[in-house]
Amino acid sequence: MKLHSIAALDLGTHSLKMVVARQNEGGEFEIVAAAQEPSSGVRKGTIVNPDEVAKKIGILMGKVESMASLPITEFVVNIGGGHIFITPSHGIVAVSRADGNVSQEDVERVLQAAQALSLESNKEVLDVIPKEFIVDGTGGLREVVGMKGVRLEVNVLALCAFSPYMKHLSDAVLSSGVGIADMVVSPLADAAAVLSPRQKEVGAAVIDIGAGTTGLAVFEEGDLIHTSVLPVGSENITNDIAIGLRVDPALAERIKLEYGILASKGKKIQKIALDNGTHFSFSQKLLSHIIEARINEIFQCIQRELKQVERQEKLPAGIILTGGGAKLPSLADFARKELKLSTKVGLPSGIVGFPEDPAFAVALGLLYRGIELQEYAPRTFLEDNPFLQRIKKVFRLFIP
Repeated sequence: MKLHSIAALDLGTHSLKMVVARQNEGGEFEIVAAAQEPSSGVRKGTIVNPDEVAKKIGILMGKVESMASLPITEFVVNIGGGHIFITPSHGIVAVSRADGNVSQEDVERVLQAAQALSLESNKEVLDVIPKEFIVDGTGGLREVVGMKGVRLEVNVLALCAFSPYMKHLSDAVLSSGVGIADMVVSPLADAAAVLSPRQKEVGAAVIDIGAGTTGLAVFEEGDLIHTSVLPVGSENITNDIAIGLRVDPALAERIKLEYGILASKGKKIQKIALDNGTHFSFSQKLLSHIIEARINEIFQCIQRELKQVERQEKLPAGIILTGGGAKLPSLADFARKELKLSTKVGLPSGIVGFPEDPAFAVALGLLYRGIELQEYAPRTFLEDNPFLQRIKKVFRLFIP
């Protein structure tokens, strides 16, 4: 039995995470290496300095290759940042076969036609996600291969991004000496890790609160209906604490991690030890007020996104919170009240030895994508023009 290995690289604002899984003799995938490094060259989920990121990737590769005792040749990587956007599109083609049967080639052609969007020169279509096919005016169809018709149409959601940031990501990974097996938009990787097919069917959303961004993916009837990446995250909370308590960002981060809670009504004075042997005192009530103001802003933004697709307070399976920011105590209760939906923190699981930590949800989704690639279409994009070759059907396997 041939044993397979897959590697995932989560490029985050606060940290870069690398996870390697290998198939054991029983056929299950298990974690053989995991490491993370503080980010450098990443701002608000986008790579602004490819050289700095490449150095960090090199450090991580040295760690995981030593742990896993195998070389890393390619990664499944995420793409994040507020430059990612989604827009509806429509494609139409004539059925090509003489007998009038819709072929798989016709499906591919109509999806290609739907990518012919009029975008600004610095924007590009990553992929299109089919919403419905239409054969000779009959819509609402999911599977059309073999049906008879003259005209085939499709309504899709087109996932788009800022081309220079795409190139930065590609340059950072490829210059570290490895290939890109595939790229996945961060909220979709999150959804693959923590949402079940049943939740996607009845209606659910995943909210990934990272350091520099907050990602959202909304599903209903098994389909993605909306996704967005907001340029605000838990790093903003740290900055607010630094300003509000008049401390440096490093101490503000410590205070957030050790004492950060929501809705504290007491007047308790907290003390935190400093390196010089003294203590810094602050009001727990003031700290909670600072945190709550920023979290409230984030959920107001989420509510506006849900209103765009008329799903505010209308997701039966509720909200799943992921990302490092999801570890803030009582956040799920706060979200439940603000969004008026059932809410819980999503703990990634399903691969032996994987960290049950919401901050690793994107990494798990990337591993799942790697498993699908090995099952259906293993490939590497280290070809003559890796930048143009790097994305083919990036998202479709994540949509049931």
